[in-house]
Amino acid sequence: MEEDQMLSDALKETEYIENGRAPEIKPSSCATVEEMGADFSDESGIQSLRVRKIIRDHFLLHGAARVRDLSPEQFCKQGFVLGKASEAGFGNEMYKVLTAAALSVLLNRSLIIGQTRGKYPFGDYIAYTNLSFTLHEVKHLWRQNDCVHKHGKRLTMRMDDFEKTADTNVLCGNWREWKQPIIWFQSTTDAVAIQFFLKNIHPGMRDAASMLFGEPRLLRARPNVFGELMSIVVHPTPAIEKAVNWVLKGGPDPDITLHMRLQMNRPVRAVKAALSCLKKALDEYQNMTRRPRVVVVSDTPSLIEDIKPNLSGFAEVLHFDYMLFEKNVSSEVLDGIQNQPLKFRVKDWGPTPRWVAFVDFFLASRAKHAVVSGAHRRVGTTFAQLVAGLAAARQLDEEHTSGFSFYSSFHSNLLVTGLGTQVGWGHVWNRFSGPLSCRGQPNQCALTPLLPSAWWDATWQSPIPRDIRRMQAYGVHLSNTGEVNESHILGSCKLRKEVIKTISFSRK
Repeated sequence: MEEDQMLSDALKETEYIENGRAPEIKPSSCATVEEMGADFSDESGIQSLRVRKIIRDHFLLHGAARVRDLSPEQFCKQGFVLGKASEAGFGNEMYKVLTAAALSVLLNRSLIIGQTRGKYPFGDYIAYTNLSFTLHEVKHLWRQNDCVHKHGKRLTMRMDDFEKTADTNVLCGNWREWKQPIIWFQSTTDAVAIQFFLKNIHPGMRDAASMLFGEPRLLRARPNVFGELMSIVVHPTPAIEKAVNWVLKGGPDPDITLHMRLQMNRPVRAVKAALSCLKKALDEYQNMTRRPRVVVVSDTPSLIEDIKPNLSGFAEVLHFDYMLFEKNVSSEVLDGIQNQPLKFRVKDWGPTPRWVAFVDFFLASRAKHAVVSGAHRRVGTTFAQLVAGLAAARQLDEEHTSGFSFYSSFHSNLLVTGLGTQVGWGHVWNRFSGPLSCRGQPNQCALTPLLPSAWWDATWQSPIPRDIRRMQAYGVHLSNTGEVNESHILGSCKLRKEVIKTISFSRK
């Protein structure tokens, strides 16, 4: 009953229930999730290698190792992008850092990773790249190079908040011409914000975004941008790495990851659909000479013991049992994880900072062949996206540009009105959740993009009414089937007054 009630509430939220009835959609005018997923393929591997080179070349030129040794005159001309996150939900907060890294590439600036009271976000569990700066170091170098007095350059930061639709310059501003030394793009909690530059009215901004993210219409060839960025920007701390290796016990990396986002619910249909999807993924790799290793992670840990019997017949099941870890691993490892109490993981990974979730994350991202994402309500959360993206980046090399898959498992209750329940810009399937999604679908196991879409340009993408209204707030006219009136964006930008918000860190 609780599941049915939550489903009903979600349907009402998307405004697909009108007068007690869902809109009629002819079968020929819609697609199932699996049909939509057929547009994704491993052709993106070639594009991901292209983007990998762009990212690496960028950090060779704009990374901290080179920039901190520039002459005073050159250093004072250098631009920076700030990525700052809090210790809230890992997926959303990590996207803030990765978005800043992507923006630094678009704008040819160096990356700053913000600290709070001298600590990086999730700094007890994640080690950040030495290619980035801290704000403290930039301030120090600005004073050391006397940028204010000798070169007339004050250290100022321009802030732009993506969520403040009336103020953000994401569509109208030419950010490549902004003169402030530091730019902070705020509220970028998913893969969407940075891709808004694909519709920016300035050709230079649009071209730079297309170079990094590819053409939105060409779903088969969109690169794994965030996975490639993450593989360079962050790594597990030694303590987390030890915990991951403890699970693997010297054996090979897992073949497939099953991620279940259940929010303390136990829906039987969701679990059955996910297991079926997992078997489908395994069938793609029938040439294995050993039993496949499957790692299971979930925000509902008790689920894992329940589904183990269903998996053990055909796979070796791996998961991080923190109770056994507590009993069998030396205190040295636990001390490296800040002595966080182990009994907290009773509800949804417990209160922040949820250190067990970081072990799960880096364990799950070791998958060699596929990630399967299942859920009670929303499939393909930011956590699952980053797991799949990082895993795909780990497996990609110059000689092997294919072979990794990301699957979404939907149980039929989630598809009563098609993908209309997948609300929330940060979820993979939101751009497909409008009227082109067939209602009344059976269980689905669909190939899923490693780079979530931000626009509705491709086949079968269509918006829900709430997103149409939200886009209007950005000055974008979006049709019921997702077409963007780009001349309307240009007109809106001409009528709009540019909002400039800055803060100064230096004095004359």
